[in-house]
Amino acid sequence: MHQTLSLIPALPLAGFLILSLLGRRLPNRLVALIGAGVISAAAIIAIWLGISFLQAPPDSGAYSVELWRWMSVANFNCSFSLHVDALSLVFVFVITFVGALIHIYSAGFMKHDRDYARFFASMNLFVCAMLLLVMADNLVLLYLGWEGVGLCSYLLIGFWYETTANVQAANKAFYITRVGDTAMAIGFFLLFRELGTLDIPAIQKLAPEHFTSGSPIITAIALLLLAGGMGKSAQVPLQTWLPDAMAGPSPVSALIHAATMVTAGVYLVARMHVLFQLSPLVMSITAVIGALTLFIAGCSAMVQTDIKRILAYSTISQVGYMFLALGVGAWSAGVFHFFTHAFFKALLFLAAGAVIESLHHEHGIFKMGGLKNKMPLVFYTFLAGAAALAALPLITAGFFSKDQVLWYALSANGGNPLLWIVALLGAFITAFYTTRLMLVVFWGTEKTHVGELPGRLMTLPLVILAILSICAGFIEWPHNMLHITLFSDLVQKVLPPVVEAEPVPSEALFQLIAVVATFSGVFVGYLLYRKNTSIIESWKQTPAMVWLRDFFYTGWKFDELYNILFVRPFVFITQLNKQDVIDKIYAGIVSLFQRLNGIFSVSQDGSVRTYVIGVLIGIIFILALQLIL
Repeated sequence: MHQTLSLIPALPLAGFLILSLLGRRLPNRLVALIGAGVISAAAIIAIWLGISFLQAPPDSGAYSVELWRWMSVANFNCSFSLHVDALSLVFVFVITFVGALIHIYSAGFMKHDRDYARFFASMNLFVCAMLLLVMADNLVLLYLGWEGVGLCSYLLIGFWYETTANVQAANKAFYITRVGDTAMAIGFFLLFRELGTLDIPAIQKLAPEHFTSGSPIITAIALLLLAGGMGKSAQVPLQTWLPDAMAGPSPVSALIHAATMVTAGVYLVARMHVLFQLSPLVMSITAVIGALTLFIAGCSAMVQTDIKRILAYSTISQVGYMFLALGVGAWSAGVFHFFTHAFFKALLFLAAGAVIESLHHEHGIFKMGGLKNKMPLVFYTFLAGAAALAALPLITAGFFSKDQVLWYALSANGGNPLLWIVALLGAFITAFYTTRLMLVVFWGTEKTHVGELPGRLMTLPLVILAILSICAGFIEWPHNMLHITLFSDLVQKVLPPVVEAEPVPSEALFQLIAVVATFSGVFVGYLLYRKNTSIIESWKQTPAMVWLRDFFYTGWKFDELYNILFVRPFVFITQLNKQDVIDKIYAGIVSLFQRLNGIFSVSQDGSVRTYVIGVLIGIIFILALQLIL
């Protein structure tokens, strides 16, 4: 079992090495077989590992293996060790299984790209880095995977680097997430200073004994770790990189949003829950950040016109729900929403990629239309994903996970009515922009001719993900409906159960309110974009509505704000510092050698006669010296 554990990240790493070194010499079919094959093999091993874990749980509650001693300096020891418990098992399954489907889809989607091998090599490394992150036994190895994910996102977002905007998007993702990464690294240093270890099991054991609840040091550490999670998971105020990350190919978008990078912050907060529980202030901040993010991103998604940017803002919003759940202490609910979200968001991005590819790389939804009959398979699978995103009750996976988040936002010990109201409003907004997306893209008249339809390599993953988008939520039902709690029973072996406030309100009543909010969003979307489109046209004539639309469209002007607060002052300082004293020293050295070069180069005039005379003069000079001496 221990050796099998190490194969899960080793297989994607092997695929990366083979494709990096030999990919250009291999035919595309073999490249795809290696790239998708190693991830599929890792997924099969992960499923077998999960079945073994469920049938005969290990006595320690986790599978662990130490591969080698990594470093030992003074009193710091760190090993390259893997650790899989119930929490990491969920993430490993999602990363490998959804990752394998995305790789299979990519074999068809990227078949005409000239950098086919480079794409699959980068995707394999991406999966390997994320697996190391969630399987790490210590924070140093976790940080290695964390930075590996950041590197791969840079490589894949800017994959089509010939376009300047793509390079800028990759740089933006790297710079903004670096802010969170730096904060997290400082948090690790403080944690080691306090506890003398970075081993995760040791931290979970020592932290409650060492730290006093609410103390300044534990609050500082938790805040720094939260900042790291906010950067990777694109939470306010570090969310601006994610919509621009749509510059990468559609499979990259699916991998980033569903199975890898964006969920890293959720995993970090859940994994280090012991530290967060010791700081009630940081728990409240986490919940507030999640609530703000889900509302701000949802508003922006309502007015976007690029199909992938709509889904990007949707991801930011849905991860906000996860952070909200974690912040109120509903740990299993947050992870459950990650679980269901992975299926329907991967489905939506892959289906959007199929639409874009068939419409000759068209991204604008208002240049689409009439695809319901032209692309029926894509339509029905996209509809399944959209229904799950809107959380249609009882028939979609998204309902079961989002219902838990909404309920605990009100009833959990860390919840309150204001958080619930914001989450409820977010549910209405989600249903609205999802309905808008479906109606504009698949109904109406055809505006762009449909070209080549996607092949089986692209449609098979869509069908599988569509089924899971409907059925994956059935493993965890609301308590007042059915007593089926398979998911929470699993993860609560690692995560603490929810502590509900007293008195507990009527769950059925608030579920009904949430259902009404969802169907209200669907109805408003239908009214504005199908039944009575003249309302939208009249709004376009209203200056206030136009300003509000532009405000939401530009992501609440966060980029402009950061440009004023950070970019311009930094550029101004660098321009002032361009001619500082140190630079003048080196400029003087350069000027000196340029003058010497000008002097000595006089003798190098290209004339052979001059060179011969110079040699003769040298010989005569040497002979004269010998005679004199």
